Amino acid sequence: MTTQQTNTDTILTSRRRILSAGAGMAGAMAAMSSLPAVAATTAGAPAHAHGTGHHHGGNYVSAKDGTQIYFKDWGTGTPVVFSHGWPLCADAWDAQMLFLVNQGYRVIAHDRRGHGRSGQPSEGNDMDTYADDLAAVLDALDVKGAMLVGHSTGGGEVAHYIGRHGEKRVAKAVLIGAVPPIMVKTANNPNGLPMSVFDGIRAGVAANRSQFYLDLATPFYGFNRPNAKVSQGLVQEFWREGMAGSIKGQYECIKQFSEVDYTDDLKKISVPTLILHGDDDQIVPIDDSAKLSAKIVKNATLKIYQGAPHGMCSTHVDQVNADLLAFLKA
Repeated sequence: MTTQQTNTDTILTSRRRILSAGAGMAGAMAAMSSLPAVAATTAGAPAHAHGTGHHHGGNYVSAKDGTQIYFKDWGTGTPVVFSHGWPLCADAWDAQMLFLVNQGYRVIAHDRRGHGRSGQPSEGNDMDTYADDLAAVLDALDVKGAMLVGHSTGGGEVAHYIGRHGEKRVAKAVLIGAVPPIMVKTANNPNGLPMSVFDGIRAGVAANRSQFYLDLATPFYGFNRPNAKVSQGLVQEFWREGMAGSIKGQYECIKQFSEVDYTDDLKKISVPTLILHGDDDQIVPIDDSAKLSAKIVKNATLKIYQGAPHGMCSTHVDQVNADLLAFLKA
């Protein structure tokens, strides 16, 4: 048996184990086609330049330290730029990007370093660098007048980008299930989550992140609630996106979404800002996040989704898409 045949048999065996819970023929085919697609979608893809900026190697931008940041850039018109949550990648925005590009907008999303198809450096897994990486993408594509949209950790990234780089490229901002102002319990944030919660996340990632991500998907999408309509496809997609990233990058990112204080960043946001959050968010509780952010951001509008979970961009697609489109047109 050749080495290639051995590797193929190993991959197939692993996938069968993952899919053994009755995903069915269609689910198996989708899962088995997803892993090689990572290489296929990034190799030799044509560059899509709208401005005078430069990017290299197809759909990649070189960050300041040389790390390759993967991005998608579809359509024309007013740009909408998406920052994803942890431990996911730009694919988490598929439903929003497809909807808005079909409405005539330009949609852009990148994989945060250490996540998805972007580089997996040992250094730079911190919010300052994440914000600088986002700036590198926007500068390379010469994006102007954009609506920045951030979910969860991505909401912190959007806030910190504005706090660090200003609003010269930004017309509007949207924070969805976002982590600001700060998640962890401190003297200044007495209603935050105890550090033990985040230590538990670190322990789960370090010990067996594959199983941890499979388990995390359930509360992420609210599938543990009575009468919840469970989507095994979403659970598997959450796992796929999470496992595509770097364990080191994802482990170090936990500190960034939990311990970084984004209060000063929020104070610097002056563009119209829409804050969307589910009142049944089990990952980023609304009382210590969206409700506080809405009081800090000058031109903020808070919209609460009754009964919605953290992963509301996937479970409440039509509602989120309609709100994004209305805010774009406002």
